[in-house]
Amino acid sequence: MLLTIATILGLSSLGFSAIHGSIDDIPSINWDFIIVGGGTAGSVLANRLTENPKFNVLVIEAGPTNEGATDSIVPGLEFGTARSRFDWNFTTTPQKGLGGRSFNYQRGHMLGGSSSVNAMFYTRGTISDFDRFASVTQDDGWSWNSIQPYISRSEKFQAPADNHDTQGEFDPAVHNFTGKVAVTLPGLLHPPVDSATLQASKELGGEFAFNLDMNSGTPLGLGWLQSTIGHDGTRSSAATSYLDAQTQTRQNLHIVTDTRVTRVLKTSDNQAKGLTIRTVEIRSPDSSATTLLTASKEVILSAGSILTPHILLHSGIGDQNDLKALGIPTLLHNPSVGQNITDHPFFGTSFNIVPNSIDLGPWANLSLDPTLQAEALNLWNTNRTGPYVALLGSDHVAWVRLPDDSPIFEQFPDPSAGPHSAHIEMVPGGAAGSYSIGINIVSPASRGSLKIQSNNPFDDPLIDLGIFNSDVDLFTAREGVKAAMRFVKAPVWEGIIAGIQAPFSDTMTDAEIEGVLRNMTMSALHSVSTAAMSPKNASWGVVDPDLLVKGISGLRIVDASIMPYVPCAHTQTPVYIIAERASDLIKAAWS
Repeated sequence: MLLTIATILGLSSLGFSAIHGSIDDIPSINWDFIIVGGGTAGSVLANRLTENPKFNVLVIEAGPTNEGATDSIVPGLEFGTARSRFDWNFTTTPQKGLGGRSFNYQRGHMLGGSSSVNAMFYTRGTISDFDRFASVTQDDGWSWNSIQPYISRSEKFQAPADNHDTQGEFDPAVHNFTGKVAVTLPGLLHPPVDSATLQASKELGGEFAFNLDMNSGTPLGLGWLQSTIGHDGTRSSAATSYLDAQTQTRQNLHIVTDTRVTRVLKTSDNQAKGLTIRTVEIRSPDSSATTLLTASKEVILSAGSILTPHILLHSGIGDQNDLKALGIPTLLHNPSVGQNITDHPFFGTSFNIVPNSIDLGPWANLSLDPTLQAEALNLWNTNRTGPYVALLGSDHVAWVRLPDDSPIFEQFPDPSAGPHSAHIEMVPGGAAGSYSIGINIVSPASRGSLKIQSNNPFDDPLIDLGIFNSDVDLFTAREGVKAAMRFVKAPVWEGIIAGIQAPFSDTMTDAEIEGVLRNMTMSALHSVSTAAMSPKNASWGVVDPDLLVKGISGLRIVDASIMPYVPCAHTQTPVYIIAERASDLIKAAWS
């Protein structure tokens, strides 16, 4: 029988639960902090702020609880969360760089946010990424050296589910084993494929040289994948790690799910000068009635890179011309809100495997065979073994930089954060008769925008990621295809891999590769920068380096939207780091 989150965490034995299903169920008390969004960042803040028993904290989550969400709990079922009630079910605008194509844009719509539905990659980013944050914001507190304590206290490294010997697969010196979020190595190895992948790294060296630990701040090369999965073979999300059973017993924490914050509102404060916002408006899509709640200290927006600017714009915080056109009174003119959205373009390449040339294991056809799927789920339910304890198919990741003398850099500046950051991420793995390499463009130059289409807060936002708006990114994507083709040319693959699969071919011109890329590229779902931080007193940006909204008292933003650039990383781990530091900033402000 499938164990629910309550059973796994032992919640059924507790007499108090912080989670409520309706705003009508929460007690009438003085809220010091109201956190809008119980996702990756909001869960961290809820945990850390309620460590102080004097702080009363209310978390308002638009989606349902993570309780019993099988596709979220079981790592191998993570794709089942897309286009479900655990997904906001957004769609991008037609992308000019993709020939006018739109695509689904998954965002977590449940407690834990996107950490409850993502692919669970644990990648911190690079020295260059965080040092660029520090440089852009003129705040050394965001530098790589400064954020080390926050990396440490957010991570709980564990042995993988299969208990295999992990010596030589990671560097214990750069990890913490007593933090919050469970992190581990693959819990089901694929020995022949893994061995060949590592041998190819050894044979090729150079850009594919083995890297013992990609989370050291210098990830370049090929190494073992680390994931936010526990030793018990379950997803470790912000909800399961920061809102665990013990945290939910705190009398000063209350969480309400299935509740939508539509706006933040001006709050009367006779003692404060200027604009004060510490009030949230709660509405249901089928009712015009509103509920207003006010925090005595701060409202903290942690609704993510899509919903945080969506709420700001509907509140009248944004470009006054755009707001006027939609009939929204301007509360604060700030043209930076929703601008410069940045994401990682993503696509896949696959290569033919010569039949019977390599053993892909008994689960090779798992994605295609319902009988194997039932067997895998039974193993997971019975004793947390089998393929569903891990992300399907991938045990390694490679990070590759373009050469410094690449011709594209004669026309455009290098968009990467610096020498430690890659331009291309490659995720190799074998299954169903092919060897696949997923490719992310992790230092993109393209920028888009997040806008609203009406004055109705229940209308979806207009998400324009700007994919391939810059020629740099299309060039990099094309080089990513070539890098994948170089990798499978290693001697170890001779007699195993027999050429790239359609829609690519081994004889395509650069223009033909680019044409295919425009027809197939999507997004890695790593959007940032829609409420970016900038130096104090800067005329641009949305928040100061302490994450307080510029020109407003009482309103702070803590989520991926504040990053001024997208890091060379899957963004959930940088968000954990940001939220950990933010919790210290908030505590210090109200000490």
